[in-house]
Amino acid sequence: MSAGGTGILIRPATPDDHQAIWAVLEPVYRAGETYCIPPDISRDEALADWFAAPFTVFVAELDGRVLGTSHVGRNRPGPASHVANASFATHPDARGHGIARELVGHAKDWARAQGFRAMQFNFVVSTNADAVHSWQKAGFDIVGRLPAAFLHPRHGYVDALVMFHDLTEGKNP
Repeated sequence: MSAGGTGILIRPATPDDHQAIWAVLEPVYRAGETYCIPPDISRDEALADWFAAPFTVFVAELDGRVLGTSHVGRNRPGPASHVANASFATHPDARGHGIARELVGHAKDWARAQGFRAMQFNFVVSTNADAVHSWQKAGFDIVGRLPAAFLHPRHGYVDALVMFHDLTEGKNP
């Protein structure tokens, strides 16, 4: 499952990846700037959450090193089960090297192959400008704003965004 000639390999995660995934998630969670996760979450709690149903976990490898991870699955059950959701994290050492771009492209392709008609990001912290820009470049639109929904450790209360992408390529979802 190599991605577009970048040398980045995206593959399903295995239990052997837990430590590498934690190495990606821990600095992101400890910073407390982008996820609604307690900054002091334990490794075991974080991995249990990341691997929780209904999500499938993937890793992004470059030169044999896990530098990013995603989890993709249905956003809600029942009549909304045709809409996927996903989360992404990139190791701080690998930011700006296309890891997130490859992970989001893979997530969209995987979701489409699973029969999902759309993808929604429920809570993108507005101050996470790199992510907002990346998701917009990947075709996601900001469809909602939750005023002061996130308590950022440096900026105080900031907005969260809801972002949406039609996976049916122009057809109504």
